[in-house]
Amino acid sequence: MKSDIEIAQSADLKPIKEIAKKVGLSRDELELYGDYKAKVKLDAYEDRKEEPDGKYIDVTAIQPTPLGEGKTTTNIGLTQALGKIGKKVMTAIRQPSQGPTFGIKGGAAGGGYSQVIPMEDFNLHLTGDIHAIGAAHNLIAAALDARLMHERNYSDEAWKEKGKEKLDINPYSITWNRVVDLNDRALRNINVGLGGKWDGYPRESAFDITVASELMAILGLTDGLHDLRERIGKIVLGYSWDGEPVTAEDLGAAGAATVLMKDTVKPNLLQTLEGQPAFVHAGPFANIAHGNSSNLADMVGLKLADYVVTESGFGADIGMEKFFNIKCRYSGNVPDAVVLVATVRALKTHGGGPEVVAGKELDPVYKEENLELLEKGTKNLAKNIEIAQKFGVPVVVAVNRFHTDTDKEVELVKEKALEAGAFDAVESNHFTDGGEGAVDLAEATVQATEEESNFEFLYDLDKSIKEKIETIATEIYGAEGVEYANKAEKQIKDYEESGFGDLPICMAKTHLSLSHDPKKKGVPTGFTLPVREVRASVGAGFVYPLCGEMSTMPGLPSEPAYEDVDIDEEGNVEGLF
Repeated sequence: MKSDIEIAQSADLKPIKEIAKKVGLSRDELELYGDYKAKVKLDAYEDRKEEPDGKYIDVTAIQPTPLGEGKTTTNIGLTQALGKIGKKVMTAIRQPSQGPTFGIKGGAAGGGYSQVIPMEDFNLHLTGDIHAIGAAHNLIAAALDARLMHERNYSDEAWKEKGKEKLDINPYSITWNRVVDLNDRALRNINVGLGGKWDGYPRESAFDITVASELMAILGLTDGLHDLRERIGKIVLGYSWDGEPVTAEDLGAAGAATVLMKDTVKPNLLQTLEGQPAFVHAGPFANIAHGNSSNLADMVGLKLADYVVTESGFGADIGMEKFFNIKCRYSGNVPDAVVLVATVRALKTHGGGPEVVAGKELDPVYKEENLELLEKGTKNLAKNIEIAQKFGVPVVVAVNRFHTDTDKEVELVKEKALEAGAFDAVESNHFTDGGEGAVDLAEATVQATEEESNFEFLYDLDKSIKEKIETIATEIYGAEGVEYANKAEKQIKDYEESGFGDLPICMAKTHLSLSHDPKKKGVPTGFTLPVREVRASVGAGFVYPLCGEMSTMPGLPSEPAYEDVDIDEEGNVEGLF
């Protein structure tokens, strides 16, 4: 079989204007970036606002191995297969980051014969959205350090003469770092403001990867330019010495940051290998953020196509839960079906198989038939089906088949999926056969979308932060309870006092287990979920607790170290700021 890049470069790449016509987009609704990619103007949505939406399908997965189980390829393969059976379909996926990788493959979307093309453009940042986010983020960072410097160097009387309010920023409370879309280890932890008094306020800071910026999370959830401006203004950058939030609006930087991002709100249009339209828009992380492509892409796509296939980052316990509780809550879009990707390999790890390590040879147990080990692992599959069903949405299991899987193994997975309550369970061979290899999956998914969807959120927003965290921990992860570090207790108290308590919850934990511990496979029970700290992305609109160890959550933004906090005998929390 050819390599991914060979397949991509030998594809019948069509002009993007032709792809747009398939879903009724005119040339006037496009902003072309060369011949094979374009931005779609938001007028395309406004002009069709009263038209009915198409069917809305979310692709998720069981907890994967570190090698990944082919969720994105399944998304694209399903899209191509829906095209094969004559459906008007679009896919909507996240934009890959250049960040942790070098070379073309790291920036690809999909693989094998289920890809979005042209592949090379992913590493060129498509239409510049990630660059715009980086520029806007660093503008806010520069304005923040300039304000710190001026507040340090000018007296209170001088500020009064200028007619400006002194923000009195506590430099030890700042959570807004700088960003670069590279995994540049030398910049992870830095000192800024060195030099003379006019060179800034000396303090510790850090660089994060650009897609970890709250601005990327905002882009994923906004519904347009005016909302983007409002959300950027709400970003909390740190606190005053009195404990009051300091926002981008307070700093006077929100308007300028919005101008830098004004074109990012328009979804990017590309194509699959088989010529279906594909939106590639926004790329928020799936731990500290919601891990889904943009609401705007879905909103436009649902007006253009009869079926929109989108994808949640990580598994059903993280990406799908956030898709429902955060993304759908802000967009108002109601999902019609879930496609849950499972592999024999991953299920064997959940049955107690040897550890799978990227770059190392797979143990023979993953290359040979072992029905006993596989059957033990299907308990994990059943749990993930149960998670999806909690939201009232029908589930189709896609068994993404590898060449080492036997017929008996695939049939066992399908059998156990049906026993667990899946609407259907289907083998898929989209990686090697493209859309043709996922036709059965497409037909099953179409039937599932015709079922009645009794969608409901897992929790109400008026619950306390702790109640929402504990609902997710017990009902989704299977924890017996939650244990909060002193620092987390203090932060929750502060957020609720600041008026952030009614935001949805975006849990940050390992993607390799239902629990917080990546080594706990299968369906862990009897554990307590540790919440060591809680942060807030107020502009994006969620609170994100950090569960377990930082090393299990790749890409987690840095934060200055604070002294631990104490709780006195009366339960009062002290000491963070």
